[in-house]
Amino acid sequence: MAKAWVGTSGWVYASWREHLYAGAPVRRWLEIASRTFGALEINGSFYTQIQPDTYARWRQETPEDFRFALKGHRFVTHYKRLRDAAGSIERLRDQAAGLGDKLAAVVWQLPARFPVDVPRLDGFLRALEVWPTARHALELRHRSWFVPAVADRLREARVAVCLSDAPDFPMWREVTADLVYVRLHGHTRKYASQYSAASLLRWAADTRRWLAEGRDVHVYFDNDAEGHAVRDALTLQAMLDGSPAPARPRARRSGRPISGSSRAAPWRPRSASPRARASSARRRTART
Repeated sequence: MAKAWVGTSGWVYASWREHLYAGAPVRRWLEIASRTFGALEINGSFYTQIQPDTYARWRQETPEDFRFALKGHRFVTHYKRLRDAAGSIERLRDQAAGLGDKLAAVVWQLPARFPVDVPRLDGFLRALEVWPTARHALELRHRSWFVPAVADRLREARVAVCLSDAPDFPMWREVTADLVYVRLHGHTRKYASQYSAASLLRWAADTRRWLAEGRDVHVYFDNDAEGHAVRDALTLQAMLDGSPAPARPRARRSGRPISGSSRAAPWRPRSASPRARASSARRRTART
């Protein structure tokens, strides 16, 4: 039976001491987050090589019915730009093996300035065959990829399009697999703005439709500043379950937004470029 998994993109955020962790020590944050959400997206794997024993520990610390999604390393997507990817994919596969059946999907994020290259995509999709036990999704941030030739190849390979909402890159609402993968970065302020109840109701309706079509659905909120990701994920899950939604404070209209990561800069102005984010050497499980 198809199932929806709703959670946040990362869980190591200092500001969430107020919004989720209530003063708990950092070592308990995964325990708390995994009992609050049905799934979490691991983003540290985009920046660094996470040790196999860390993945195994995360599996042990989370409930039996909990699931992880994993972000593919930027060496494949940003440095190699999908060339000769099989060796790197195999390395990540082996590192993450400790997650076992709790690994539900892997998302590969392409650079916003990487235009369509169908031959290179063909090679990458062949390389993914070294990891047949995982479901894969591709986050395409350049509009030139939004063409039938790309959709056809993704359908043949059973690779999902990542429906990715942000103010500074387009979203392709193409469904190419029995997996639908959604990343909600903040509609008006990337990583910061709260989603309205009306917007969440539309995503809930989309999720129910995809479930009725027999597709598993993963939705991860990346608008971590000010705790919005926590509340939005809980609200969407409540809409899907038919249970009461948590209280939703009005979005902050002034002042500096709280950083989403304990390893990031203490705040990000509204006009900040994605390049202004924390350096890769300082990121581990926080999101991008």
